Amino acid sequence: MIEARYYQNLGDSVECLLCPHHCRIASGKVGLCRGRKNEKGKLWAINYGRTVSVAVDPIEKKPLYHFYPGSPILSIAPNGCNMRCPFCQNWQISQRSAPTEYISPENLLALVQDYNLIGVSYTYTEPMIWFEYIMDAGKLLKEHGFKNVLVTNGMVEIEPLRELLKIVDAMNIDLKTMNGVKYRKVLGGDLDAVKRTIELAISHCHCEITHLIVTGFNDSVAEITHLVDYLASLSPKLVLHLSRYFPHYQYRREPTPTATIERAYQIARRKLSFVYLGNIITEHGNDTICPSCGNKVITRSFYHTKVVGVSQGKCSRCGEDLNIVI
Repeated sequence: MIEARYYQNLGDSVECLLCPHHCRIASGKVGLCRGRKNEKGKLWAINYGRTVSVAVDPIEKKPLYHFYPGSPILSIAPNGCNMRCPFCQNWQISQRSAPTEYISPENLLALVQDYNLIGVSYTYTEPMIWFEYIMDAGKLLKEHGFKNVLVTNGMVEIEPLRELLKIVDAMNIDLKTMNGVKYRKVLGGDLDAVKRTIELAISHCHCEITHLIVTGFNDSVAEITHLVDYLASLSPKLVLHLSRYFPHYQYRREPTPTATIERAYQIARRKLSFVYLGNIITEHGNDTICPSCGNKVITRSFYHTKVVGVSQGKCSRCGEDLNIVI
């Protein structure tokens, strides 16, 4: 472990300044995320390099559909999270603890090189709580020409976010609801902080949004419309992934009905050019279609991706900018 950054000593405790929770942590205790511990007035990143999961994934699994499509990437994660979503799909490692293995930044680089990957995706749990490790490993990877990807809930303070964005190439941000009360009371998060992260990220790196549609929680027409209006106000070419919920962790509500997902897709397509569907098999919502001429530019089937009509991020037929990084 190493000394954490972004905290202040309060005498009888320390205040973590990494995320909006601003945990006040007594000596010998850990913060809400379980990755930072106060030892005699110093805050330590006890999760530094401690990796709970390592896998090679297609980039589409993050999901990122407009960032080096068809490329393999190394996925890694620590234990822990700074939110408490009752329907978490990875709750065994985000809300519980599993055995870990230490991977140094140098060893991480070696893995990427050995497997001929495009870079590393910090994913599965919450990468923001791994700040110190990502800064060290991410800088090393970037120096060697590899990519850094964050799959995140967006719960981070502005200064550490600005620092991360100097080394991050792409982000998928999970926007869970447009209701601030639900964010706070049900999920243990902060909607304004997440929106701030999205708005800063889209101006510094490639950014895509995931929205898990949960039965009885965020599936109303009004809420979907609100979310789409917000994203479209940032950019009509901002990529949106609508994902189907299945019962996990503390939630036992029925899976999101197919009709609800289809309805959300139609609402989103009115204002957003690139909308994709996840955790569901449909005839649409997988391929990338040029919004200008209708040319099918990327085909996808169960993570098998083929780029057929993209040239330097634009449609090869009409030249339309597709917000694709290749």
